[in-house]
Amino acid sequence: MRRSGSLVVLLLSLTLAWAAGEPAQARSGQTDGTVGIRLIDAPQNRADDPRARLYIVDHLAPGSSINRRVEVANHTDAPQHVELYAAAASIDDGGFRFGEAREANELAGWTRVAPGTLDLQPEEKGTATVTIDVPKDAREGERYGVVWAEMQAVASEDQAIGAINRVGVRMYLSVGVGGEPATDFEITDIEGRRDEDGNPVVAAIVRNIGGRAVDLSGELRLSNGPGGLSAGPVPAEAGTTIAKGQSGPVLFILDPALPPGPWVAQIKMRSGNTSREASGTVTFPDERGGVTEGELKDAGKMVPLIAGGIVGVLLLSWFFFWFFVRRRKKNRDEEDAT
Repeated sequence: MRRSGSLVVLLLSLTLAWAAGEPAQARSGQTDGTVGIRLIDAPQNRADDPRARLYIVDHLAPGSSINRRVEVANHTDAPQHVELYAAAASIDDGGFRFGEAREANELAGWTRVAPGTLDLQPEEKGTATVTIDVPKDAREGERYGVVWAEMQAVASEDQAIGAINRVGVRMYLSVGVGGEPATDFEITDIEGRRDEDGNPVVAAIVRNIGGRAVDLSGELRLSNGPGGLSAGPVPAEAGTTIAKGQSGPVLFILDPALPPGPWVAQIKMRSGNTSREASGTVTFPDERGGVTEGELKDAGKMVPLIAGGIVGVLLLSWFFFWFFVRRRKKNRDEEDAT
């Protein structure tokens, strides 16, 4: 018997592809299979940019438009009704963030997906065209969004929970007159840390000094460790996206048995076809609250301030002592004169 007023739970599956050509997939609410979405085509001038094979990445002048095709595949064992639409996204705190439900922003408002729905049988694929029309009065800057493929399972007598699953393709659109802003970043610091589980972590602090957001990947190698040990290559934790003018850490999580160091850390980082390298010495703090190398650097910067403060106190004390002695001598001279 179906319960009246059953709660419909919204389960958002936000799985995106990370390897070129690999479709994003989500669990269907009705079967144990998956539904995936992927970008079919990319602009010729971005053939060497791996991001452009995964996401809609482009630079457009105000008043222009582009078309991109996406493919949706039903790998479940049941028919699926799929709704296609564009919604808001942003970059914050080192990550690509999706808006709530069908929340819109400028880019989503400029984007149309046709057809808006696909009805797919098991193992059937369908295509749709994503059109982005940039208004003539659009201001310069980069916008972010996502093209969603959404499936909804209807609650039944046996299961009073419905689920909304959606998978998507990200959009990175730069708007401006003339050439595209350069993609560039720098590794400003390398720190040794420990995570909440006590694992040693190398954090590469990256600052975006270009004109477009960067999706960062990379690898770490450790050398000249205790007893001549070396380690790596270790891949970076996936999912770090940094907007123009922002900074954030890219993390490399290491084996818990790794000695504290010191180690020489060599890092190679890339976003699309832009890559940078950096090296430095790291030591991992102990699990009893030791500080990171970065914190040690900050403490080192405080030493001159502390030393200067001590000198100032000593000089002030000497002044008062001198003043007190002179005052007493003057009083004695005055008493002798009387």
